[in-house]
Amino acid sequence: RRARQCVDLDECRSLPDPCRGDMVCVNQNGGYLCMPRGQYSQSHRPEPYRPEPYRPEPYRPEPYRPDNTPCILGYAVAEDGTCNDIDECEASSHQCNPTQVCINTAGGYTCSCTEGYWLVAGQCQDIDECRYGYCQQLCANTLGSYSCSCRPGFLINGDERTCQDVDECEDEPCSHGCLNSYGSFMCNCDEGFELAADGTTCIDLDECGFSEYLCQHRCVNTPGSFSCVCPPGYYVFEDERSCEDINECDTGNNTCTTAQVCFNFQGGYTCLDPLQCEIPYIEVADNQCMCSAENPQCRDKPFTILYRHMDLSSGRTVPADIFQMQATTRYPGAFYIFKVKSGDGDRVFYMRQTSNVSATLVLSRPVSGPQTIVLDLEMTTVNNVINFRGSSIIRLTVFVSEHPF
Repeated sequence: RRARQCVDLDECRSLPDPCRGDMVCVNQNGGYLCMPRGQYSQSHRPEPYRPEPYRPEPYRPEPYRPDNTPCILGYAVAEDGTCNDIDECEASSHQCNPTQVCINTAGGYTCSCTEGYWLVAGQCQDIDECRYGYCQQLCANTLGSYSCSCRPGFLINGDERTCQDVDECEDEPCSHGCLNSYGSFMCNCDEGFELAADGTTCIDLDECGFSEYLCQHRCVNTPGSFSCVCPPGYYVFEDERSCEDINECDTGNNTCTTAQVCFNFQGGYTCLDPLQCEIPYIEVADNQCMCSAENPQCRDKPFTILYRHMDLSSGRTVPADIFQMQATTRYPGAFYIFKVKSGDGDRVFYMRQTSNVSATLVLSRPVSGPQTIVLDLEMTTVNNVINFRGSSIIRLTVFVSEHPF
């Protein structure tokens, strides 16, 4: 009889394409394994399994046939007298471990592990491909295989290993602008809006709620912006925030007759009627009435009454110098006394003498509008040399605006 000895078969050389894709075939005693190409190196190569020497049952050849046809080990004589290979795998006459796979070869067979397993101590054990970074992102090991997947924001490529970024902006998830990023996206909002808690919706910013000083008068919120509104008699200035008085007298947008005089003040206007001097006064100029000293009715009356008009903003800061009064004619040896004679019931004005011939009207406390105040400012002339005492009046009409601008 002929003794036979088992020699390892290098499946990596003898089998066509034993491993799929980028896997590298690594031969082992009694089998082979497939490993990722990028992870395979000699240092990672598993320790080969060295089985005990194979001790098969003694070979018992078939009885001598008359045709005397001898066949080598692993072959049997066919009916036509030729030697045919014995398929030990099909005949279950192999000695492979239950965890191994029998592969028939010419004249013999080999025991190997299926793809995804390797031989360890005579047993086929699953290869954990995830340990070798075969997947770009997420890897799940399975018996004999593995499965790659991607994190949110990515899609698996056709190679079932690598991942590509998903451009979420193509689905228009943002209410305004969208910026794609690697594995995600970010929404942005137009000016005047802010991003809501859901990260995709833009909501209007109420700029008017930020500060009460944003507009001089009133702030109106609009989608994505705001606008300033002024009260009647004003327009929004170039800075789009402050209010400027409309001079109705200059624009002609008033109701004054040709006989009247239009007087503009902050936030409005008034029509002044022609001057009518009260008896015994007579008109000597457009804004002045005089009571002649030769007229007995004028003895205890001011010599002249001069009419003046001015505007004053509501809530003006105090103290404030608002009007000046001075003597136009000076007499040797005379001196002058100035005072608010009438019209100041709330005592918010006083006269401050600035020289021996002039004084200034001072606003001592804030006044609110709209209101009209008529003040009689008196200048008394005293001359002790000639024993003279006389007075003149400026009748000042003050138009206080409704607003402080």
